[in-house]
Amino acid sequence: MKKVYFKTFGCRTNVFDTQVMMTKLKDFENTLDESDADIVVINSCTVTNSADSTARNYINSLKKLPKDPRVIFTGCGVWTKGESLFENKKVDALFGHSEKEKINTLLKNDTRFFEAGDLKHIDETVIERMVGKSRAFVKIQEGCDFSCSYCIIPSVRGNARSYDESHILKQITTLASNGFGEFILTGTNVGSFGKGTANKKDGLAALLKKISMIRGVRRIRLGSVEPIQITDEFKEILSEPWMGKHLHIALQHTSADMLKLMNRRNSVKKDLELFESLASKGYALGTDYIVGHPGETDKLWKEAMDNLKNFPLTHLHQFTYSKRDGTASAVMKNQVDGNLSKQRAQELTKIVEDKNKIFRENKRTLEVLIESQKDDIYTGYDQFFNKIEVKSDIDLIGNWIEINDYKVKENINVSKFK
Repeated sequence: MKKVYFKTFGCRTNVFDTQVMMTKLKDFENTLDESDADIVVINSCTVTNSADSTARNYINSLKKLPKDPRVIFTGCGVWTKGESLFENKKVDALFGHSEKEKINTLLKNDTRFFEAGDLKHIDETVIERMVGKSRAFVKIQEGCDFSCSYCIIPSVRGNARSYDESHILKQITTLASNGFGEFILTGTNVGSFGKGTANKKDGLAALLKKISMIRGVRRIRLGSVEPIQITDEFKEILSEPWMGKHLHIALQHTSADMLKLMNRRNSVKKDLELFESLASKGYALGTDYIVGHPGETDKLWKEAMDNLKNFPLTHLHQFTYSKRDGTASAVMKNQVDGNLSKQRAQELTKIVEDKNKIFRENKRTLEVLIESQKDDIYTGYDQFFNKIEVKSDIDLIGNWIEINDYKVKENINVSKFK
């Protein structure tokens, strides 16, 4: 059997999509060693120019592999860079998100092909395990109905549509029965769950409650949600023991003028009130933040950082603005110099890193799922999504442990298992 290696770029949604493809391989063998691959399937991200260039660089690097593998391209990049990659013969074939469940048939086609598919599809596959993972990523919806001025993702993932609740519960029940205890719910816009389904009025909080009742489910985490999607019903479940005590809420900026330019639906004042309320319940809080968007003047940046210092943030996904053709921001004036964006990104990152350390110095009992190992050092994440390294003579992989005695270092906690 020919061996297939999957290279996944981008978000947790792509991680799940890759697992679906692995599940569907019947006439091929999955390998975790790219040098042993006859075929390499690239699950691409296109959220930034950097994501595109990373994928291109990886494609070029495959020429050095001993088997000179056939290169198959899929993911969000199919809709932005796919055609040029195909025409320039950088890849041997392409297929879109909606075609991934057909991967076994597609890979048996030895000719060059371009199957973009559509942006309305919802998968039916139930995967039995997450290859190479201790935590399980479960996709609950696809697409986004927001129209943020900088974002290409609705154009490559389609409008918001949800998996049926019964499918999600079946998926989690299957994974829980195979030993997974922590579940991360993911999607293009997780907080819009319910759109396009019969149970659309129930929403995310109702789904979380039902998931929590499945035997074997120990902890539930969420992908990124929007501030306006934290409803009163959602707030009612914040104290439940199965909720991971970390929420990732996409602010994107902390200047009111910049939020208007970005065509965002959130406001700085309400965002701050929300974050303070969530922090008072013991939550660690992360966010997405775009630096260097057109119109981000020195004055607005200073205002944004002054505001940011008031937010009880602990985690950060920082993005430097990347012009994406076809978006409103791409034709805006007052583009920000790249070097200045880099300086601002460093300033932003330092502020949040300092806040994270202060949060960790307020010591608590940590509930940790151990995920990886190197020699006698085991690594995992606690309920607040902070990384910890644990020294142990006992094999801890896949185990849940409680830690009370630990040291807080610059970007990580460290401990010994006794």
